[in-house]
Amino acid sequence: MKDLRVGVIGVGGIARTHMPGWKQSPHTHVVASADIHHPTLEKWGKEHQVEKLYQDPYELIADQEIDVVDICTPNSYHCDLTVAALNAGKHVLCEKPLAPNASEIEKMIEAREQSGKKLMCAQHFRFRDDSKMIQTQAQAIAPVYHARSWMLRRNALPVRDGFLMKQHSGGGACIDIGVHVLDLTLWFMGNPEPKSVTGISRTELAKEPGAFSKWGDYNPSVMDVEELAAAFIRFENGAVLVLEVSWMLHHETEMEDMQVWLYGKQGGLHWPSCQKLTSDVQAKVHSNSILKPRPAGIEPHAQECLEFAEAIVGNQAVPVPAEHSLQVMKILNSVYESQRTGKEVIL
Repeated sequence: MKDLRVGVIGVGGIARTHMPGWKQSPHTHVVASADIHHPTLEKWGKEHQVEKLYQDPYELIADQEIDVVDICTPNSYHCDLTVAALNAGKHVLCEKPLAPNASEIEKMIEAREQSGKKLMCAQHFRFRDDSKMIQTQAQAIAPVYHARSWMLRRNALPVRDGFLMKQHSGGGACIDIGVHVLDLTLWFMGNPEPKSVTGISRTELAKEPGAFSKWGDYNPSVMDVEELAAAFIRFENGAVLVLEVSWMLHHETEMEDMQVWLYGKQGGLHWPSCQKLTSDVQAKVHSNSILKPRPAGIEPHAQECLEFAEAIVGNQAVPVPAEHSLQVMKILNSVYESQRTGKEVIL
């Protein structure tokens, strides 16, 4: 019996990828949705047979029949909606980033603690088969003392104003895609506590005459966020990480290049190829091998919904704790602060 009733807020984009998970879970049933754009909401309701439709998301949150709220709105609205939902006694799955600044995530964690409900950030890359393989293997090469990760796009700027205007997104490439690769890398590393950040955030190409995005036309006049961010991060355990993210970089890729390299005393690992590199100190030789992940058979966005529901029903810890999202945002916020001051930021 499907005993968890789900309400989805923001149905114009990423919510579409969540629906297969809610539908496949033996525990959940989507009973309500909310979106400020009425035609989009009406179309969604017909497509997914959802009868309760709200243009005001707070009316959905107040609906006493709803147990779980899935928040898929632009970033800057995540905190207020999440806190309201938790205070109303709902469990919350919130799209990444959990919030665009660390102070808001702290408010969300406080609301979670007071409500006793579950809160999770939808970091779907963690739910890929190759990600789970590398996370397990990373323990075998520990301690990881150095890592490199990047998520680089070539002329692949998001074209919607909601991504390009800080008032809606909270930031540019750093917040949009930096959240993905940084969360994944920290998870592989065992989520060490960050100590300091030196970083830059810049826009060099997106506003140049003739600049284009492969995803369509965009309005450069409203863009007030960065297209590129890079950072050098130190951790309390002595490890370091070099991070790079960009929407527009002249990088050798057709669309997007996302990679993570992990270096430990017992070997090295590469994601997403699942390559493992080790050395035999007795024979004085090294070897490279390709690990074979076990296929889960379900798309990662759907898997995160399934596992969140399982955590609720089993009263278990959620797969992506809000504290991990707080680590991520402390680092990314520090990239902006380092750019502003030209100095290393001590956390």
